[in-house]
Amino acid sequence: MASTETPGHQSIDYERHGRGYARHRRPDPRIAARIHAALGDARTVVNVGAGSGSYEPEDRHVVAFEPSEVMRAERPRHLAPAISAPAEDLPLDSQSVDAALAILTVHHWDDPAAGLRELRRVTRGPVVVATFHVAALESYWMLADYLPEAIADDRRRFPDVTRIAELLGGARLESVPVPADCADGFFEAYWARPEAYLDEAVRSAQSIWPRLPPGAEQRAVRSLEADLTSGAWDSRHGRLRRQPAYDGLLMLVISQP
Repeated sequence: MASTETPGHQSIDYERHGRGYARHRRPDPRIAARIHAALGDARTVVNVGAGSGSYEPEDRHVVAFEPSEVMRAERPRHLAPAISAPAEDLPLDSQSVDAALAILTVHHWDDPAAGLRELRRVTRGPVVVATFHVAALESYWMLADYLPEAIADDRRRFPDVTRIAELLGGARLESVPVPADCADGFFEAYWARPEAYLDEAVRSAQSIWPRLPPGAEQRAVRSLEADLTSGAWDSRHGRLRRQPAYDGLLMLVISQP
């Protein structure tokens, strides 16, 4: 994940907010299986906006790029060190790697269009981008009920999946179900476990919270806590607790050359 965002958006300072990130952003094996399958038989993979290394395949040669020093330090020791470089200017020759990954990172890039074109330039095989379907995000209960001020910002930050496909020169889209017990602590992972949002440590590994206006985080958490205590949340959304997975939020955009 890069440490800056599209111009005009509040920047996420991962030098400040990235510490301890890897404790809550562990790869979920079911999501990892979908990502790794999309790489096909690629032996060399570039991971751009690599963050702490979640979802990097360990049975292939990976070159990781991550501009945040703090996030690079969060990488486990068994992974190769990441190189400091932005998505928009990768220090690689054209078609020099078999495949490329960009996992939950495009919405943090300064210029997503330029970064996506760079992924396609350096890759001779599949480019795999994991992102969220912004239209589906707008109806996600945590945003719709408790953080409506974040919806407009998400519209600006997240490139539409069809636009990502276009910038990559054409791609197929795959929806990836998010399991109810998802091991990865991204914001949308707790769709069936609302109590998790009350945990400050969980929220500290989610980039949405530092972008909110002053006081919005505290207001949202207090409101959610009150609704959980009163039973109002379960009256509206309790059926989700019995649902095995949530489909339509997490997407793979898979481009072949």
